[in-house]
Amino acid sequence: MMAKAPRTLAERQTKLFVRLGLGVLTWLIVLVFFFPVLWMALTGFKTEASANTPTPKLIFSPTFSEYSSVWEGTAGTAGLRGYLEHSIGISVISTVIVLCLALPAAYALAIRPVRKWRDVLFFFISTKMLPIVGAIIPLFILARDLNILDTQRLLVLLYTAMNLPIAVWMLRSFLLEVPISIIEASQVDGAKLLHQLRSIIIPLIMPGLAAAALLCFIFSWNEFFLAVNLTTTNGATVPIYLVGFVAPEGQFLAHLSAAATVACLPVLIAGWAAQDKLVRGLSMGAVK
Repeated sequence: MMAKAPRTLAERQTKLFVRLGLGVLTWLIVLVFFFPVLWMALTGFKTEASANTPTPKLIFSPTFSEYSSVWEGTAGTAGLRGYLEHSIGISVISTVIVLCLALPAAYALAIRPVRKWRDVLFFFISTKMLPIVGAIIPLFILARDLNILDTQRLLVLLYTAMNLPIAVWMLRSFLLEVPISIIEASQVDGAKLLHQLRSIIIPLIMPGLAAAALLCFIFSWNEFFLAVNLTTTNGATVPIYLVGFVAPEGQFLAHLSAAATVACLPVLIAGWAAQDKLVRGLSMGAVK
């Protein structure tokens, strides 16, 4: 076999310039996406007078008054604490229910395929094709007749139904990567289905479970249309609180920025805590 010819100086310089150019382009893209978030957080440290100036101010005296008023509330307005509790409870409970229902369904579609499993998968994904606005009136009537209108239970049920098809598809792609030989070996050793799930399958697909859970949590946390039409006070979530400051009576940029920054923190913390599992999970479920 002929030895590979050494690279010339011009080729090495070209490769170096390409790498530097790609690195600079990547950082520019990151800054473009990160700057609005940074500006939002900084605006929360301003007063309303400083935030509503025609020329943006980069140098100002920071204050925590808007963050404290967002958390505790002011005269005539409620604080964000109650809305955060609603959102966290609804998002966490619906995500747990989704994973408990999606895992056995994905197992049946991946490890032990049922008859006409393609039709089953299409049925799951077809539920996402109906615009939610087309179902809001029947949902409102059902919730009213069942006496669960403006409750957290209603949003838990709806968010579970909303995220379940996506979770089934994701977990099925992760379960397809599990070697069948490991499951068959455990069956030879006498392991039952529950033992297989608890001791073998779940540890193997834990990154995939984390990725599916985080996506379901984010979708539930950010959902606005159902919450604004089916809740008012008892089941109102964080997006309902935020939209309350977008009004023609006046601009509340500093207050809205502080509230939006606080509202982003739970999702950012969850994503940061599960970032290693999230990357592994999304890579494991990739289409070959």
